Amino acid sequence: MRLAISFAALFLSIAFVQLGAGTLSPLDALSGRALGFSNREIGLLGSAHFVGFICGCLVTPAIMARVGHSRAFAFFTSMGAISALLHPVFESAAVWAMLRIATGATVAGAYTVVESWLQAKATNENRGRVSSVYRVVDLSASLAAQVMIAGLEPASYVSYNIIACFLCLSLMPLTLTKAKAPPSPTTPRIRVLKAMRLSPLGAAGVVTVGLSTSSFRMVGPLYGDVNGLVPSQIGLFLAAAVLGGALAQPVMGYLSDKMDRRKLLIVVSVLALASCAFFVTRPAVQSFPELLTASFFFGACSFPLYSVSAAHANDYAEADFVVELNASLVLMYGLGAVVSPLLASELIDLYGPAAMFAYIGAAHAALVIFGIWRMTRRPLSARKTPHTYRPRTSMFLERLLGKRGGS
Repeated sequence: MRLAISFAALFLSIAFVQLGAGTLSPLDALSGRALGFSNREIGLLGSAHFVGFICGCLVTPAIMARVGHSRAFAFFTSMGAISALLHPVFESAAVWAMLRIATGATVAGAYTVVESWLQAKATNENRGRVSSVYRVVDLSASLAAQVMIAGLEPASYVSYNIIACFLCLSLMPLTLTKAKAPPSPTTPRIRVLKAMRLSPLGAAGVVTVGLSTSSFRMVGPLYGDVNGLVPSQIGLFLAAAVLGGALAQPVMGYLSDKMDRRKLLIVVSVLALASCAFFVTRPAVQSFPELLTASFFFGACSFPLYSVSAAHANDYAEADFVVELNASLVLMYGLGAVVSPLLASELIDLYGPAAMFAYIGAAHAALVIFGIWRMTRRPLSARKTPHTYRPRTSMFLERLLGKRGGS
């Protein structure tokens, strides 16, 4: 019973983190528009978030080793709440970018703490159930975070206060649980070049996901606003993509375990390219249901690619390199995500909102070409690791799910 209560506290805490930090990104984009920020400045906010995300991934293990899981979680969520509250105090894009670095670190830190705690407490008998519930909680909170945009006024202190309240609420379940925190995990090394040499296509896949999904998540609200959508429609537009990615995930997992993952990467990237072509050829949205359908299809094709790419990379990894490989993939994903929002916003400035999807489509087209070329350079691995869903790209999640080479 105590173990079940411990899991419930962790699930509830991470749901509140998602409701707070997950709502901040689209709200910042809409608030930036309301305050007269340029498209470049709004893109900079998205890039700053992923700078913080990378920093959080790198420093969290050391902080956990120093002060433990609970205090590390409190440190990161408190920092996120303070950052949210300071947004309406300093209506400056440069200051907001610094604050977004802090909230990006909050996301990475909070998820790393919770996932590390879960993997230490889960057993072989309940690991599958734990990961399934975690998946539902994370995706449900992510959807709710996008939909919340409909009820939050841009550039309002009240809106940012609500976000801060959710981050403060995330402290309560872990504070009240009597369950003892696990020992702190060791810090895996980051060996990007070795990971790239081990699986060039897997590395290219996670970078492409960083380039595409970060643009959509961080600059997507700008796309909707420029096209005349109201905040409630923008929230549904973003939520449709998250829902598409969530529903496609088990299908991708099944196909990933049954067929050549290189072929799956190529086929799904072609479909993602087709969804981008729709947005490019129909820049003036005439039908909101049509836009939601296109967003759903885009999310279904783009969001699950990280898991497939990581699973392909893990097929070639020896047991003693798995943790370091997945930590390196996280960093490569983050590097792509740092560059993308700023570049997408610049393209919107120069060529209009459809340019964002032209850019994302180009990234997927490059992955298709590279994937076809890689199939001619190396035979398919004889060893196939199980595909595993990743709620967050944490360097500890493969141990949470108990898979040697899970994605």
